[in-house]
Amino acid sequence: MSIESYIPRSILEKFEFYDYGHALDILTSTYPDEWNDLLDCLDSFRLTKSDIKMAGGNKSLIPKRFDEIMFPKGWKEVKITADLLIKKGERSSRSGKRDFRADRVEEITVKGYIDGHNVDFVKNKVAFDLEWNSKDQTFDRDLLAMRSYFDARIIDVGIIITRSEELNDVFASLGKEIKDKYGASTTWMGKLQPRLQARRNGGCPILAIGIRKNCIVDE
Repeated sequence: MSIESYIPRSILEKFEFYDYGHALDILTSTYPDEWNDLLDCLDSFRLTKSDIKMAGGNKSLIPKRFDEIMFPKGWKEVKITADLLIKKGERSSRSGKRDFRADRVEEITVKGYIDGHNVDFVKNKVAFDLEWNSKDQTFDRDLLAMRSYFDARIIDVGIIITRSEELNDVFASLGKEIKDKYGASTTWMGKLQPRLQARRNGGCPILAIGIRKNCIVDE
């Protein structure tokens, strides 16, 4: 099925969607409540040019608006830390059998194997990160976190929302200072997609969503 068959036209006019690893199938079939939370969030999201000009990077009013919508619906910011337990077993004999002695197992613990990966919003087994205007390396952190959560069977699918390329025209119209503030080395879809195409997400299915200029309303 096409992306258009999953998403109302009113939302498609405001956001662009890129599906990696059948994320949409998983969201709509396995997590319909979480998917509806996301659609409600996207449907109600609005931007103004004053929002865009406001200082504060990823701590601006824009991420806070997502907080105000998602937290009351039961989404929580989650941080994961974990140690890795390695077990080395010793074979019991050279008789050809593949038996291993239970009393000859050496255990090695790697402390901090997963150290402090966090995701903005998690509900059930769906993770959701927003990157409005951080350094583009933040995407590497986000994808590593989602990959680690997925490998640990904490989540089944991830969502990342960032800026669409077409917002660059809006930034340019607001002057050089704003255009430079939202530069090419910050978080936008052109920096996220190459990372997804290179499978930085590992096996974790990801739905990438871009905020388009139609999200902007009059002051």
